[in-house]
Amino acid sequence: MLNNTFAVPRRSLSKMRFQKRKIMNNKLSKIKRTAVFLAGIAAASIPTMALADWSIRALGTLGGTISEAYDINNSGQVVGSYGTIGNYRAFITGPNGAGMSDLGTLGGKNSIATGINDSGQVVGSSSLGYFRTHAFITGPNGGGMNDLGFLSVHPGENNDFEYSEAFAINNSGQVAGTDGGEPYITAFITGTNGIGLNGFTRFDQWNYSSASGINDSGQVTGYLMNGTENLTRPFITGPNGTGITVLENLGGSYSNANSINNAGQVVGGSYLAGDTVYHAFITGPNGVGTTDLLDGQGGAFSYATDINDSGQVVGYLSTTDGGNSFLFSNNEMTDLSLLPAVIGAGWTNVVAQAINNNGQIVGYGKFHGHTEAFLLSPFPVPEPQTYAMLLAGLGLMGFMAHRRKVSAA
Repeated sequence: MLNNTFAVPRRSLSKMRFQKRKIMNNKLSKIKRTAVFLAGIAAASIPTMALADWSIRALGTLGGTISEAYDINNSGQVVGSYGTIGNYRAFITGPNGAGMSDLGTLGGKNSIATGINDSGQVVGSSSLGYFRTHAFITGPNGGGMNDLGFLSVHPGENNDFEYSEAFAINNSGQVAGTDGGEPYITAFITGTNGIGLNGFTRFDQWNYSSASGINDSGQVTGYLMNGTENLTRPFITGPNGTGITVLENLGGSYSNANSINNAGQVVGGSYLAGDTVYHAFITGPNGVGTTDLLDGQGGAFSYATDINDSGQVVGYLSTTDGGNSFLFSNNEMTDLSLLPAVIGAGWTNVVAQAINNNGQIVGYGKFHGHTEAFLLSPFPVPEPQTYAMLLAGLGLMGFMAHRRKVSAA
């Protein structure tokens, strides 16, 4: 991100060059005035800047009527889907959400992007035609969509179908997802850069498994299901998807893990005992210990969608006054819908999906009457036209500084 502060080198001049120094001081004053002027223009050109330094950017819809963002990497590249109801395509943006680009499909009509790593490799799922949906991976910065395949065919009454989904990718290109074939829905992990689809082995009484997150050690998280008893439990694996450990839940029959950070902290949601209240949870490192994330803060329904390496969590909380997305950081909860930047820009019904290590949050909400993807940053992010203005200002300052240097010679 560009900075509005321009540093001008200080020079030492002798008394014999006093007159030249006086001239230089006059030029320096002009440079400083120009810098202040340009900075003022830049600040006036960023309507998303808030008093608390939060800013929100609408990511666009690429000509469609809807867009939703599902993940973000540490340079601020965002992925998700856009289109119309029933017709959707995967997208990627540049750094800090700038510029939305279509990722295409594997040959079918629809695609969706659900994960991105710091190289810009994207994963998701795409249709190939009737009764066929496969997980995919791209190259760096969303280049080229490659089919990850599937584990087994699911027999149907009239047609067999193939179904796999990729939900997350780490910085080695290992992918975690779910295959919908027979005889059981099965979580999978791949090798580096999406090579090889390896399904999880059935574990004890759990008939089904689904993977939703993976960290840079290859620890995978998701949920296990016992279809006979209608129970689900979150799980964590060891490095590279080895070994499965069932995590504690909050006492109810249904619980699910959504994300994992590089310390092995897992977040998701779980019913409490009695199955009438569903709360967001967080674990300690390597999945040890499960805590009700919003215990004592009210609400009959909440869940956590993502966690970064600082332990900051985003999710959703429903109360008697309605429901809104939250940021949980340093044991404090922030209602994202009440941020001045969000209110000032006219956003409502914001849904937070992911958070990166810089604290940038992506999701979707209502904006100007339609659903649109957003990037919410805890610092000002200039719009593209402001970048151009700042670059022009830097160029002017460089030219004036060069003239000053020549005059001083």
